[in-house]
This record gives sequence, structure tokens and C-alpha cells, in this order.
Amino acid sequence: MASRRFGGKFSPDPTGNDTPVPRAAPGDEKPKGLWRARILFLTAFAFLFPAFRGTPAEMLMGLAAGGMLVLSAWLTREGMRARAAFDARRLARRPAIPRILFGAVATGAALFTGGLIAHGVSVYPALYALAGAALHLGAFGLDPMRDKGMEGIDRFQTDRVARAIAGAEQVLAQMKDAILRTRDRQLEARVERFASEARALFRRVEEDPGDLTAARKYLSVYLEGARDATIKFAGLWAANRDPKARADYETLLSDLETTFAGRSEKLLGNDRDQLDVEIAVLRDRLKAETPTRGTTPPQV
Repeated sequence: MASRRFGGKFSPDPTGNDTPVPRAAPGDEKPKGLWRARILFLTAFAFLFPAFRGTPAEMLMGLAAGGMLVLSAWLTREGMRARAAFDARRLARRPAIPRILFGAVATGAALFTGGLIAHGVSVYPALYALAGAALHLGAFGLDPMRDKGMEGIDRFQTDRVARAIAGAEQVLAQMKDAILRTRDRQLEARVERFASEARALFRRVEEDPGDLTAARKYLSVYLEGARDATIKFAGLWAANRDPKARADYETLLSDLETTFAGRSEKLLGNDRDQLDVEIAVLRDRLKAETPTRGTTPPQV
């Protein structure tokens, strides 16, 4: 059962409309523990503030160490997001850049530089670097290092699907940016719900790249039409809050949701039909090749 937004007199949305909060589509989940990457940003100040109280050489090294920690935090945050998207999908390619691993290297380099400031050239900076990189990997884990469920799938087809879905995601982002101009949380939630339904179709095509041809117009023509309608509606709503225009726009989104959901079900149904045919063929073949009881196998 979908959760509902709280509404009331003291709510940010005083209308009290029970608009369902959209569920996140597969691959759209936020990574768990992202707050740890944000804390990593703050650790950079351990080098940035003291850098201005030392010699010019120490200042430069302190700024470099702080900058590397900021870089490590950014790489780690993006790597956690990529890993969450990877884990949420049944079929996925490993990230092209192991960001979390590079973040651990950057953390080690920052602590090595800090060790040089404190101890000069000695064994301690190297120990700090190794300990920092190990603790980073222990806290944040590793990036996915191999593809998931991609055995026997044509890479050319998956690359085509990836390009098509990247373009469709860009169109959805433009829709969300346009609806923000209305400053209406209910409309923002409505567009988010439509985006979740569209992403369900995206995931369906990702799981079976052969479905791209059947779903191409949904990933381009229909989505681009929805984006254009959203841009026009946002401009009209900002100038004149016409309730009829709002009702027509919400009806359009409902029709598109039904269309996208129907296409997803149809693609899934086609796969089930193909599976039933393959199972029937295999059963017939097994019956033909398995000797019945009481018969003598042919002599060689």
C-alpha cells in the first residue's frame, strides 16, 4: 500500500490532499549510509584550517591534503550512488570507474601528505596512508567489479539500450525541472509518480535489450511529448492558475501512466509466451528422445 503525504493546517502542504507518495522505481533508490560520505567532506577541515598557521611549504601541503579529502568524499559519494543503482537491477554492467576505490586511494594520499607535514620523510606517512585507505574501504566497501547477469547478452544491444535510456532519463529530468516552476508539491509528486512508471519500463527494456525496438517510441516520442506539455503547462500555471488546464494536464499524465504500464505488461507477457513455447518444445524433444519402459534400446 502506497504511503500518503501528511497534510493539515500546519503541514507544508496545507491543502491536506492525500496524494500518494510515489514509490522509487528499481534503480532509482538512494544509497544507504550516504551520510558517512558527507562527514568525509568535513574531515578536510582538519588540514585546511591548520594549513594557514605553518610555513609556506606546510600551507601548500595542508591545502593539498584537504583538497584530496574533498576529492575522496566526492568520489565515494558518487561511487555509492552507482553501486546502489547496480544492486537494484537484475542486469547491470559494473561501473566504468571504480570511484570508491579511487576515493580510498585519495584518502591514503591525503593522510600521507599530512604525515609528511607532521613527521617529515619517515615510515609514519606510509603507515598513515595504508591505515587510511584500509579504513576507508572498511567503512564504504568496494565498487562492483564485474557485470551482473550479462552472460550471453549482446554488448552492442545493451549499449544501444543504455544510450536510449540515458536520453529518456534526461527528458524526465527536464520534466521535473519544468514542474518546479509551479511551486506546487502535489504537481511535483504527480510528475514523480509518472517518472516512476516510466522507469519501470526502462528497467524492463534493460533486462531484455531485444525489447528496445518495441519500446522505442515510448522512450522518445511519448516522453518528449510529456516534457513539452509539462513546459507549456508550467508557464500557463505560473501566469494564470487555470484549474481546467491543471485537470487536463493531470489527465494526460494518467493516460501516459496507463500507456507505459500497459507496454511493460505486454513486453513481460511476450517473454512469458516465448518461455512457454520453449518449455513445450523441450518437453516434446525429451519425450521423443527418452525410450519408453519395456522397450529394448537399439543395438549399436
